[in-house]
Order: sequence, then C-alpha cells, then structure tokens
Amino acid sequence: MSSGTKYIMSMGDIKRKDNSILFKNDKGNSYLPIESVKEIYCMNEVNVNSKFLDLAAKAGIIIHFFNYYGYYSGTFYPKENLVSGNLTIKQAEAFLSKRNILAKAFVQGIADNIYEVLYHYYRHDKLEVKDTLDWIKNTVPIYLKNENLNIKQILRIEGETWQRFYSDFKYFLPEDFVFNKRVKRPPDNPMNALISFGNSILYSKTVAQIYNTHLNQTISFLHEPSEGRFSLSLDLSEVFKPAIVYKTIFELVNTKKLKVTKHFDRKYNYCLLNTAGKTIFVQAIEEKFDEVFEHKRLKRKISYKTAIKLDGYKLIKFIIEGKEFKPFNLKEMV
Repeated sequence: MSSGTKYIMSMGDIKRKDNSILFKNDKGNSYLPIESVKEIYCMNEVNVNSKFLDLAAKAGIIIHFFNYYGYYSGTFYPKENLVSGNLTIKQAEAFLSKRNILAKAFVQGIADNIYEVLYHYYRHDKLEVKDTLDWIKNTVPIYLKNENLNIKQILRIEGETWQRFYSDFKYFLPEDFVFNKRVKRPPDNPMNALISFGNSILYSKTVAQIYNTHLNQTISFLHEPSEGRFSLSLDLSEVFKPAIVYKTIFELVNTKKLKVTKHFDRKYNYCLLNTAGKTIFVQAIEEKFDEVFEHKRLKRKISYKTAIKLDGYKLIKFIIEGKEFKPFNLKEMV
C-alpha cells in the first residue's frame, strides 16, 4: 500500500497530537507522522474535530469518509489552491457545446478497456466471451459514429456494454461469484458487494487526483452534473473500472484470496464485505493504484494513480486547446 495512504477500518477518534495524527480506539493509541500522510480513508464511524481538520488542511491531507455499508459519504480536502476561473468558464462552455463528443469518448474508453480485460480470458481458452469482444470491436464504434446521438442514447450504449461484460462473468469466475444483474443499494450478493466497494474507492481516489488539477469537480459530461456529488470524478473513474476495480476483483476471487464463506456478511436482503474482506481488498486495490507500467506514448513509467490525473490533464487540453480527448487505454501499457 502506498506509504502516503492510510485506511482506518475500525471505529474511533482522530485527533491532533502536536504535529502528529493520533487515532484512538478501545485497543489503544496509534500515531502517524503528519508528513507521511497524503490521504486517509475512514472506512468506519470515525470522530474528528476542527483542530485535527485544521492540521490536515495545512498539511494538504485529503480525507475520505465511508459509511457502515461501505458507501462513499464524502471527502474533506483543503481549500482549493488550483482554481482557474477561466478554465471553469471554458469547461462549462464545453458542456454546452461539446458534451456529446466527450461522452462518446468516455464510452469508447470504457468499451476498449472492457475489451482488453475480456481478451485476456479469451486468450486463456475462455472462447465464450468472443461474442462480447466482437460486439465491442465492431458494433460500439458504429453506434458512436452517429452524430445525431443524444446523451440518453449514448448512456444506453454504455449500459449495454457493461451488461454484456457482466453476462460473461460466468465463464471465468467461480459459481459463488456469478451474478444476474448489477444491484447497488444495497448489494445483494458477494460480486455486487465487491463492485460497489471497489467503485467507491476508485471514485474517491479520482476525486483526490482531480483536486490536483484546475478542473471543476461539478461539471461533468457523461454523467449529469448534479448537486451533492463530484460528477466529473464519475466520468473519469468509469474508464478505469475495468483496469483497476474489476482486474483486482477477478484476481482476488480466482486465486481464492476472497471466499464467500469467510469474507462476507449477509443480512436480510444485502451482502457486504466484512472487516477481514475489506482489509484484503483494500491492500490489493492500493497495490493496483501504485502499480507502475511503461506508457507507450509517454515513453516513461507511470502508475495507475498517475494515469487518472493524466486523464484530467488530457481533458484540460481538449477544453482549452481542442486537442482530441482519448481517455486511458490498457493498450497504452507496454
């Protein structure tokens, strides 16, 4: 796990102790040097006070809060110092005049990365996924070339792409982790629980990466801008879901590091990762964020986490300079 990222899995209090972070619970006290922390993920009920938040703000620490069910609740981050009124105006103008262009680019990016994930299994004799591969390769680009598509039609193409992806899980996952449909609130089986938890972490990580750009978090293109959420993070994170969330899930499930009987709690109509399961998943997905690969076009090594921020910069180049926006593609990896 990245040395700058800390996860708090249990209930307790976070306080300032001199120039250190103190986490206190019924097991005792834990101290973290302030200079070693960049992000904190509070995965349980955690109490904070203004004295600690003032310290966090001055140190540039971003804090993400999740509720008992593993859903993202919100993010505290320091006062934005990378603010550009000019970019915000141009970002809004792009939403009004070029939204469909960007929405199509995001959907094509999602489809391309799903293709690469499925192709891995096709090469390992899971030939049943070929129908989905062919549909993504041949049909999706034709649909998206239609200049008359509205945003609802673009979203329907995205939805069908995900649904075809889900329908292929039965060909390469254990039976316990196969599911019939995506159910979010609450997740009703182990796979839906993993997807919801992973997507929440990816979304919060994307919020933190966009914070380091001049982009306005609330002006999005594929998702509807709305009150109460950073919808641009939803846009950027979608493209990375196949590469980060799903590859992490498939590896943990197929290597049996996560087991239905050991790492999930079922209550009434919902299913959630227990603390042991969350710990295993968090370790794996943080390793994925920090995984370094050689970028073909940039000709240098970058991490997945950096790739998220680079997509933000690519979006800025589209907005300011009109340069074609092509989101992250797994084919960019050497």
